[in-house]
Amino acid sequence: MLLITRDVMPQVLERAKREHEVRELRMEGAFDPQALLISLEGVNAILCNSSDIFNAALINALPPQIKVIATYSVGLEHIDLAAAKARGIEIRNTPGVLSDATAELALTLMLMAARRAGEGERLLRARKWQGISPTFHLGRDVFGKTLGIFGMGRIGQSLARMARGLNMTIHYYNRNRLPAEQEEGAIYHADDKSFLEAIDFLSINAPGGPSTYHWLNEARIGMMRLGSFVVNTGRGSTVDDEALIAALRSGHIAAAGLDVFENEPDIHQGYYELENAVLLPHIGSATVETRTAMGFLALDGLNEVVGVDRDQ
Repeated sequence: MLLITRDVMPQVLERAKREHEVRELRMEGAFDPQALLISLEGVNAILCNSSDIFNAALINALPPQIKVIATYSVGLEHIDLAAAKARGIEIRNTPGVLSDATAELALTLMLMAARRAGEGERLLRARKWQGISPTFHLGRDVFGKTLGIFGMGRIGQSLARMARGLNMTIHYYNRNRLPAEQEEGAIYHADDKSFLEAIDFLSINAPGGPSTYHWLNEARIGMMRLGSFVVNTGRGSTVDDEALIAALRSGHIAAAGLDVFENEPDIHQGYYELENAVLLPHIGSATVETRTAMGFLALDGLNEVVGVDRDQ
């Protein structure tokens, strides 16, 4: 039996019901581990998402028949992988299928931040617009500027391809240099200082975890050009919120576009006060096509473990 913790796309649920006996938990809001545990009788597979925190305590409390946890996400920070391995529970995720959708949103945030789109919409909705003048609501060009990508994986590479359509020069900072055919002319930096000093826009597409925790801190923000822009569609934990908010208030960072936050959905209150912060509720992969593809990939993964042939 398959337990699905949250609402999923209709096509995904239909397929799941063809291939499995399904129990739907339909959680909303904060994850409730006790509600999960009391729903696991007869269950051998779980389909969850990144809001569901499977820490060591929860994994150790799972009944012995649980064989696999498949997550509707690329990131695995919400699952204690060591605890799962110790219990012999397989973990499956959904890489690859959300790259273009997330890159699209990163580009959207870049354009919104540079052109002050959020401020403009709020002005209009407040019925405060009184017409234009040559100096009204000035933003900054994106076309022809320099984009720095921190984390040149699938999403970063997709964003680079899109940004080239805006004649942007691409720089990237990565754990390892890519092969030339994957770089497609992007300029590699092994040093964060040379990387940050070279760019007008920073897009954070790196994974979470200890190695990137608060990577964008006060010191690294200080390396960036005055009036630079920051976009984050990777992980909220990569940004030191206090440092970024201070830089947005001072104008050192002209604007930021953020789709992910540390401790989300309880984000730092300082962001709400900033007109130059574009804030979105973690919707990088939230398209009908992408969320359906993610669900199908998650089912493929758990079916491999429990021995179910994919429904044709």
